[in-house]
Amino acid sequence: MATETNGADVAASSPGMPQLDFSTWGNQIFWLVITLVIIYMVLSKVALPRIAAILSERQGTITNDIATAEDFKAKAKDAEAAYEKALADARAEAQRIVAEAKADIQSDLDVAISKADAEIAAKAAESEKAIAEIRAGAAEAIQQVAKDTAQEIVATFGGKADAKAVDAAVDGQLKG
Repeated sequence: MATETNGADVAASSPGMPQLDFSTWGNQIFWLVITLVIIYMVLSKVALPRIAAILSERQGTITNDIATAEDFKAKAKDAEAAYEKALADARAEAQRIVAEAKADIQSDLDVAISKADAEIAAKAAESEKAIAEIRAGAAEAIQQVAKDTAQEIVATFGGKADAKAVDAAVDGQLKG
């Protein structure tokens, strides 16, 4: 029971929560100010500079990355322009080579055609000459066959064929 009287004495002597006791407010305010100053000092001297350095480093990295990306983009555009120029030059060179090849082939073809035309003309002349010889030979052969046939016909009918008369008669018939 002694504990009950002690608990009652303590309850009667304490005014309530110690934070709300006006007699300790000065002490609490002092320690609050000291704590806030220490927190401020720690944050301003240690934590905030580190955070600021990290943010600055991040911003620098981002800025450098953006600048590098822009440089690469400019280099890529330059490379693309150089590639397009090289491609256009290569196409122009290829077209020039094709045109030269066509011209060379055309000149070779023209030479070959003129040579073939000359050979054809020579062979045609030879052929015409051979045909003329064949015609002349054929005409002579026809005359000879006609003369022989006429002499045989005259001989078959019982007459004597004079070679000069048969020749004159056959020549007259063939010419006119």
